[in-house]
Amino acid sequence: MSAATVTRQPGDLAKEMFGPIAGNRWVQLIAGVVAMILISNYQYAFTLFSPGMKQTFTGVPYAKIAAVFSAFILFETWPMPVAGYFVDRFGIRKLMSFGAICIALGWVLGGTVARNPFDLYIYYGVIAGTGAGIIYISSVANAVKWFPDRRGLAVGVTAAGFGGGAALTVIPIANTIHVFGWARAMAIWGFAQGAIALIAAMILRHPPAGWLPAGWDQRARQVRKAVVQSKVNFTWTQTLRRPEFYFLYAMFFFACAGGLIATANLSQIAKSLHVSDMKVLGLAIVPLTVTLTSLCNAGSRIIWGSVSDRLGRENTMFLTFGVEAILVYLVTKIAGSPVGFVILFSLVFLFWGEVFSLFSATTGAVFGPKYASANYGMVYTSKGLASIFAGFGAAAVAAYFGGSFAVPFYGAAVLCGIAAVFSRFVLKPLVRRRIARETYAPPVAAAVKSATAIVEAEKKEEEELAHV
Repeated sequence: MSAATVTRQPGDLAKEMFGPIAGNRWVQLIAGVVAMILISNYQYAFTLFSPGMKQTFTGVPYAKIAAVFSAFILFETWPMPVAGYFVDRFGIRKLMSFGAICIALGWVLGGTVARNPFDLYIYYGVIAGTGAGIIYISSVANAVKWFPDRRGLAVGVTAAGFGGGAALTVIPIANTIHVFGWARAMAIWGFAQGAIALIAAMILRHPPAGWLPAGWDQRARQVRKAVVQSKVNFTWTQTLRRPEFYFLYAMFFFACAGGLIATANLSQIAKSLHVSDMKVLGLAIVPLTVTLTSLCNAGSRIIWGSVSDRLGRENTMFLTFGVEAILVYLVTKIAGSPVGFVILFSLVFLFWGEVFSLFSATTGAVFGPKYASANYGMVYTSKGLASIFAGFGAAAVAAYFGGSFAVPFYGAAVLCGIAAVFSRFVLKPLVRRRIARETYAPPVAAAVKSATAIVEAEKKEEEELAHV
């Protein structure tokens, strides 16, 4: 057989350009998961540091300490659109390396030179938060790009690293805090996590232009009605002109509020429910619960991300958000029960973690994978708004009601129920109608042109209806 008759197998291009390691999409997935595991502690281990912070900063209301968590989430989320834009434009390695340096500096400075909560707002919030956001959006968007055929599973596994990584480190961090104190423990873990994230950054690459998994045809997949994929790639400016973006944004806020309240305030919630000094199976209740909720959080992202590949994103949202609304409400009914506390919060996170796989997969499907970093970065900023409600806001409301978190949880339950209704009865028909009007346009220029044409066609339809 002559060389001219040899057909290139789909996927060979990636290995030829990047080598057998970086060119292997499963290696890319693993490297992204490792990076996500490293940054998970910045969010989920905060509740382990907060008691020590409260003792160190005597006389400071707990709400101001909880605001450190809100600052972290704000700067993890709000710079994401900018970071996503630069990732899409310049590649992933430089941005990931910068993020690794930031997460190391944030905790090292927070544990060595911080003298008050305001210093922690800068070190833990601004610096570490920005680094964690860069790593998060880079890893998730990379999974979206490498796995168009298994997007729900890939982003679920990647997000599981963030949601469940803390399960591997909660008890070691708690032990380090016990031995060295919260500040030195933060510095030690910050340096180690930053160094490993830098190594992961050296592996990550975006797939080459035009690369597709072997044997996968996007047009053939469209016959599967449960999961649809936009045939065009919307830029961030075009995405902002789409009504489905704003529904996704609101739903993200509504659905993630309850889990963020638990994440930010679990130690104080345990006190308000009169179980903080109790043990289950001989283990302190807060570290045990954080460990189990981290495992459930991780499992949720993989399980429901995979289910959504078959059931559909919006249908899966309707199911999980509806159950989550009930579970969040039940949190207010378990005072004095340590076993109930451990079991219920584990279930809360089992039906909460999928938020971070479903919305990233949905964004890639609704607006196309080409600009997924920037587009999902914009959607993800909604988590920053939710963190204000969940961190400082929930703590302040709880203080007003004598330390009870019942009112914040009631509000979170209602919001989650609204998100469930929106997903099935608003978002789903809106997305299906638009994608049905699209025409397949593989080249980037044609895709952008097609996206613009859709917007112009809809404006024309509205004008015609107005005349009628």
